[in-house]
Amino acid sequence: MKALQFIVEGNWAHFKKPETNNNPLTHDFITKTALTGMIGAVLGKEREDMRPLFPQLSEDLLYGVQIINPVKKESWGFTLRKAVNLMEKAPKQMEFLKFPKFSISISLLHGRSQVLFDQFLKALKQSEASYTPVLGLHNCPANLIFVTEGQFSTKQNGQFKTKGIVSKKHTLNIEETREFRIGFERVPTFQNDDFWNLPEKYVEVLYPSEDREITVSGDYYQYSDGECWWLI
Repeated sequence: MKALQFIVEGNWAHFKKPETNNNPLTHDFITKTALTGMIGAVLGKEREDMRPLFPQLSEDLLYGVQIINPVKKESWGFTLRKAVNLMEKAPKQMEFLKFPKFSISISLLHGRSQVLFDQFLKALKQSEASYTPVLGLHNCPANLIFVTEGQFSTKQNGQFKTKGIVSKKHTLNIEETREFRIGFERVPTFQNDDFWNLPEKYVEVLYPSEDREITVSGDYYQYSDGECWWLI
């Protein structure tokens, strides 16, 4: 499968957990749906253009993430004013990731999105973006760095080493993880044409912190350079 790898980094990020509306918390890393929105920004797609592209790219692309920088979170307070009464104030707390940095792999699963994939690859190589890519919020700009293009194998099964996210269904070698943190998340993988992350499409994952490597058993894909990734 045709694939590409790139780095995403910034000073701050917020990938909102939908169950935390009043005082929003953030996922630990960029989700597939947030990445789809980032692709749309790079390609200059307006909101209505993205309506059919969210479900299409959710189905046609596979993605994997490696967390390079430690996951550090800070909460910031904001004072919101209502447009109908500017004197009425509402305090709000939001959680942000500080200095997030991710290595991302994208693989083209279905040819329907071949043109979009190629356009995004070209934009990455040329360091171009029609709209500023962001890490969840417009006040969290992202820096995208192209790394390589290549191929992923078809899905394989067995024991492998990886620095990326894996499913909670994978079997983890616990002994080698005692010296570093293993994170757990439940992340969206599909957004429909109403911009709604379908609850049944959430996936439970775990990940090694600080660019560490883990040994697991289960499904994986092998990249051109020999690295093994689990892709959603």
